[in-house]
Amino acid sequence: MTSLSRRALLAGAGLALATPAVSQSIWPNTTIRFIGIFPPGGGTDILSRLWCAKMGEITGQQFVVENRSGSAGNVGTEAIARAPADGNTIGLASVSSLSIAPTLYARLPFDVRRDFTFVSGLWQLPNLLIVNNDLPAHTVPELIALLRANPGKYTYASSGSGTTVHLSGEMFKHLAGLDILHVPYRGGAPAHVDLIGGRVHMIFDNIPQGLAEARAGQVRALAVTGAERSPMAPEIPTMAEFLPGFEITSWGGVLAPAGVPAPIVQRMNALTKQALESPDLMQRFRENGATPWWTTPEGLADFRAANEAAFAPLIRASGARVD
Repeated sequence: MTSLSRRALLAGAGLALATPAVSQSIWPNTTIRFIGIFPPGGGTDILSRLWCAKMGEITGQQFVVENRSGSAGNVGTEAIARAPADGNTIGLASVSSLSIAPTLYARLPFDVRRDFTFVSGLWQLPNLLIVNNDLPAHTVPELIALLRANPGKYTYASSGSGTTVHLSGEMFKHLAGLDILHVPYRGGAPAHVDLIGGRVHMIFDNIPQGLAEARAGQVRALAVTGAERSPMAPEIPTMAEFLPGFEITSWGGVLAPAGVPAPIVQRMNALTKQALESPDLMQRFRENGATPWWTTPEGLADFRAANEAAFAPLIRASGARVD
């Protein structure tokens, strides 16, 4: 048995053996503030609100989402780090600010190893490459040919530097040998407005919003960034079918400030597992392209560290850096 497996079993045993003191009266016993680190309306915001609504049903307490966007999620993540460690303010753990930002940013207003309590994973989901309808490319090979023939002419949008949306574009540039301009936005929603309007040409965004727009005829979907085709849209190929080795998956989880008492963390984790196993939430997640993903607190912390190590070479190879 590996050390990770042993730790995961011990963490699971800890939940099973929680004492009666870890009860409904400990957490939550008031309204819970959930900090969404991206603007309202995007894929991660939708998924966060679905989880918060289900947690409200289970616990009888309100889970109120407060969007604190900016700097690819770093503004909201800092707000989580600075919140009181009583469990009443939690927020979204994101690949952007926790796995990518430590390598991409020269300075961060938080320390990912010191300033947080990791609670549980929530979901994993791929990105989707969508292009403006006027772009004369209907497949990934056609898009690559168009971009190679017109270096520096076309743009790709992102929801901010340091997101998987940004790094998907950088991976595309790197693997296909392309010269395209990155245009960062403060979140996915405004980027989509400009994509549909033709002010930018493409985006690798989380699958829910892009797929809805593609099916409404507002944009054209070309490929997903996961290792396999999405069950939500099995007709859409993966990027790896054209560019071997192309794989980027986004993830979200529950994050709290450092110092939250262990019984409260255990309670949060157990209730999150209950929420993610409810058939209606599982269905709503899948309708939005996400796979429900529960972890132990230690499992999420270990996953984040491994994820950071996996992204670091790509970020350094791309030359991307935010001072």
